[in-house]
Amino acid sequence: MEHNIYMRKAIELAIENVKVGGGPFGAVIVKNGLVIAEAANGVVRDNDPTAHAEVSAIREACKSLGTFDLSGCVIYTSCEPCPMCLGAIYWAHIDTVYYGSKAADANNIGFDDSFIYHEIAKPHPERRIKFIELLPNEAINAFKAWDNLDNKNTY
Repeated sequence: MEHNIYMRKAIELAIENVKVGGGPFGAVIVKNGLVIAEAANGVVRDNDPTAHAEVSAIREACKSLGTFDLSGCVIYTSCEPCPMCLGAIYWAHIDTVYYGSKAADANNIGFDDSFIYHEIAKPHPERRIKFIELLPNEAINAFKAWDNLDNKNTY
């Protein structure tokens, strides 16, 4: 079954990444039976907290296809996506997510992202990181400029 082949590739990417000092996460993006992109976690290698396997694969797939819309694509990821990766998957319009390990399995080895879900649900004043609104009457002008465009490229 092709799904197993792609998932095994994502798992292989994760295992190989561990061998070179990276995080245990890999992802493969497929469209119409062709691998469009693949990536392993690059957080430590790239000094980039956003370089998760899924986000990196999405970036590569978008470059490869020349679009920000990955409709028709499927992502295979060695572990259930974290909140950031899940958001990126939704923004990219990926059709289906196949995942290997559960988020709870990642939590068991020190990759706990459940606190992010709890933080998002809290009102701004209760969050661990300070959220301070600043210059809202000026910032709204960017939205007004967008809203007045006749040729919006919506996403």
